[in-house]
Formats: sequence, structure tokens, C-alpha cells
Amino acid sequence: MRAVPGRPPVQVWALWLRAMHWALVAAIAVAWFSGEALLRLHELAGYAALALIAGRCIGGWWGGRHARFRQFVRSPAQVRRYAAEVLARRERRYLGHNPLGGWMAVALLATVAAVGVTGWMYSLDMFWGLAWVEWLHRSLAWTLVALIALHLAGVAFTSWRHRENLAAAMLSGHKRPPEPGDVD
Repeated sequence: MRAVPGRPPVQVWALWLRAMHWALVAAIAVAWFSGEALLRLHELAGYAALALIAGRCIGGWWGGRHARFRQFVRSPAQVRRYAAEVLARRERRYLGHNPLGGWMAVALLATVAAVGVTGWMYSLDMFWGLAWVEWLHRSLAWTLVALIALHLAGVAFTSWRHRENLAAAMLSGHKRPPEPGDVD
């Protein structure tokens, strides 16, 4: 984070949100790397991810300002406008999620939930051994990997463009204070 003389950093991400974010990262990593070799661990990590998604959704409706969906889920027109501004290299800095980042958060949450639900379905007698359920679960898992890669690329790009370490902000909860032209 670039220091602003005489202006302390501002709290953007609450502790509960950061803890859930990093716990979800851990749950996804454990589920991915345990796979079928350690099936019980894989299942427990999947259930933990579903619980974290449920908690994040609750926070999306009743959490603090920058955690609420209504604050960061923008209209398609706003997303298109922001994407055009990025391409023109004149996008504004957002204190919370920018319009593309907001929709990436939604896509990640929905995909993790879908992976978890299809994994749970596969453990039920009525879906056990059905090829389409296994195919869907694996396809969604690979879709999640692609989304995570795009998410990391977006974080790196936005950190570089605005000279602000977004990963560090997700650890500390703080970002530099808004400057003229920034969006709070």
C-alpha cells in the first residue's frame, strides 16, 4: 500500500470477511489436492467450502458496507463501461470491488457452491455412480480453477494499475484512503 502523508489507511475489509476469504482458499486447496486419494478429507473440505459460501452470502446481505452485494454487484452497463475504461487505461480506483471484480466474486461464489452441491449429490444413493453427476462435478471444478486464475490475474493487474497491493489489503483489511476521482 502506498502511504499517503498525513492520511492513515482506511479499513475496507472486516476481519470476518478476510478470515472467510482465506479459509475458503484453504478449503478449496485441500479439496483440490486431496481428491479421490483422500476422499473423506476431500468431502470435509467441500462441506467447509459450502458453509463458508453460506456465511459469505449472509454477509453479502447483512455485512458491512464493502461486503454487501448491493455495493459491489453492478449493472451490465456499468461493467461494460468499466471494461472500456480499463482498455482505454483510464479506469477509476474503487475502494471496494470494481465492477469486474464484483462479478468475479459472484462467479467464484456460485461456482464453489455448484462444485460443493454436485459433490454432495454424488454422495447420495440416488446419484451414486451416475456419470453425468461426476462429469458435472469435475467440469465445475476445472471451471473454478480457470476462474481462480482469472481472479489472481485481475488482482495482479489492478494492483499494478493502481499501485496498491490488493493481496496485502485482503490480509490487513486496509487500503489507502480515497483520492479525488476514486469510487468509495
